[in-house]
Amino acid sequence: MLEIFFSDFFQRALVGGILIGLTAPLIGTFLVLRRLSMIGDTIAHVTIAGVALGFLIEVYPLGVGLVFAVLASFAIEKLRKAYKSYAELSIAIIMSGGVALASLFFTLGMGYNTDVMSYLFGSIYTLDTMDLYVVGGVTVIVVLVITLFFKEFFVLSFEEDAASVSGLPVKLLNMLITILTALVVSTAIKIVGALLVSALLTIPVAISLLIARSFKTSVILSVVIAETAVVIGLMVAGIWNLAPGATIVLLLIAMLIMTMIGKKGLPN
Repeated sequence: MLEIFFSDFFQRALVGGILIGLTAPLIGTFLVLRRLSMIGDTIAHVTIAGVALGFLIEVYPLGVGLVFAVLASFAIEKLRKAYKSYAELSIAIIMSGGVALASLFFTLGMGYNTDVMSYLFGSIYTLDTMDLYVVGGVTVIVVLVITLFFKEFFVLSFEEDAASVSGLPVKLLNMLITILTALVVSTAIKIVGALLVSALLTIPVAISLLIARSFKTSVILSVVIAETAVVIGLMVAGIWNLAPGATIVLLLIAMLIMTMIGKKGLPN
């Protein structure tokens, strides 16, 4: 049973999971603070449409999905500006379009529906070398951009108007965050699945916000929590032959519940 840990496919899954466990909560922290937690679900649905098209035209599905995700990020940002008082409307519109396109491509390519379904629920054990290169490249981009613009993203997340008044390039920063989200989500769907990707973006952040005493500590803690859930979740799923994406997410939810119970028991 333990020999699974030494197999190539499990080691690739572990590397991919660790990389996503780093990037998802990093970008997720800024999304949660900006009340854009559902943007992950939206971009995931659009990515699935791209994946379906990739199978249909026989082009690298994850690559096509990534292109769709980035295009969706531009559309979301454009609609957010058009409906400033109803920011969530842009998310709803793009999600509807993503679901519609995915359904259309499913209909056109009935023969590959099984392959596309693996992206809906995650198929981390099928990661190949090309997938790892893509995930690794996205990780480098996300870490680099967040490191360079950490203070600016911090100000933007708490008060966008103040950031604009202080002379920060708000339009550029908003676009950067949305594009980074698209990159992370599009690469994460093969690991935890489109239906669960939002959990990896938000639950580690939700846990860290309960116990962290500063913003920087919250960011670091959310990454630690995500990595812990990914590593332990993959091991548990490997030993008991469970769905890895679902195992990771359920473990995160269990960690959140335990943190809430522990927090309630602590004196204020």
